[in-house]
Amino acid sequence: MAYYHRLGQIPRKRHTQFRQPDGSLYAEQLVGTLGFHGVSSLLYHIHPPTQIKEVGEPVPYGEKLLKDRALQPSHLRTLAQTTTGGDYLQARQTLMGNADVMLSICNPTERRMRYYYKNALADEVIFVHEGRGELWSQLGKVSFEPGDYVVVPRTIIHQFHFEEGPVRLLIIESFSPIETCRRYRNHFGQLLEHSPYCERDMRAPSELIIEDEPGEYRVQVKKEGYLHQLTYAHSPFDVVGWDGYFFPYAFSIHDFEPITGRIHQPPPVHQTFEAHNFVICSFVPRLFDYHPLSIPAPYNHSNVDSDEVLYYVAGNFMSRKGVDLASFTVHPSGLPHGPHPGTVEASIGKKETHELAVMVDTFRPLYLTETALQYVDDKYPMSWNPDFKHEAPRAADMMD
Repeated sequence: MAYYHRLGQIPRKRHTQFRQPDGSLYAEQLVGTLGFHGVSSLLYHIHPPTQIKEVGEPVPYGEKLLKDRALQPSHLRTLAQTTTGGDYLQARQTLMGNADVMLSICNPTERRMRYYYKNALADEVIFVHEGRGELWSQLGKVSFEPGDYVVVPRTIIHQFHFEEGPVRLLIIESFSPIETCRRYRNHFGQLLEHSPYCERDMRAPSELIIEDEPGEYRVQVKKEGYLHQLTYAHSPFDVVGWDGYFFPYAFSIHDFEPITGRIHQPPPVHQTFEAHNFVICSFVPRLFDYHPLSIPAPYNHSNVDSDEVLYYVAGNFMSRKGVDLASFTVHPSGLPHGPHPGTVEASIGKKETHELAVMVDTFRPLYLTETALQYVDDKYPMSWNPDFKHEAPRAADMMD
């Protein structure tokens, strides 16, 4: 995030002596991206963050991408999969990806992570479909609830603490920094007046966690297809203060203000975040087009340069039939796509929608994983035929 935040105790001047009550120095640590040219924060630890006690055996952690699968639109139904594993890392199932981004579902049963986690190569955007709790990190606590995007920059050591109840997460892993939309920022980085959200909507860490006891603290580091096992002499959560522009935060999809017009608006108006070679968009409740002859349903279009993924959160998308909540539709470049038969005419005269969805558009081809095949609706590629019999969505809480 391109705005300044500070928390806890910090010295008046950076890179100067900052002493603890016993006279020893706090250990200063710079955390940031893009060498020394990206955003960064300065952290002040009670103990040096470098004190490794043990290096364990790395654990393979990754999915095979199916690059030889036939070109076709896909529909993945994941609603029935209420749990995907025990703890936060075990429960991740990567369903698709490429060299820029990986998309996973994660429905853990364990409420608290018994280790610390760091992604050494990627930013992570965790969309909370179901569940509440707190993200704990070196930089403090961030609470979250359904509808939140929780953005965790790379290298930030963190844990998720979930409250009781079902947890359903969509995880978007980006191998370049996740940023706000360039066209909504001025050259200082401030979000402009026409942006559909502003800095007030972003929830930065609000309370530090200071763990000062010596011991054995396991940090699992995700890098290059492995979870690396490192044990440290002190907790990574021993930071007494920090400041800068590099920190985890939460942003609610419900705080995204939709942009509407007299005729149908293209998908870029829904853009929420951007990264190298892909964007993340939010479809939220909004008024439909108000031209007297407008057609609210989207027109047929060809993804000439991008693959389009839509993850359905709530509501009833007028352009799709037989799509559940927690489903993915994947429309690859090279094939035109558009509304199902009958939905264009049916949309005329409708004034608003209450749908919620997260969209990821990529500028390199996406590939499903072997794990994704268990969720694939094999009939979906033929669902535009007029005589196709669509299954009714199974979710009881689909809204009109």
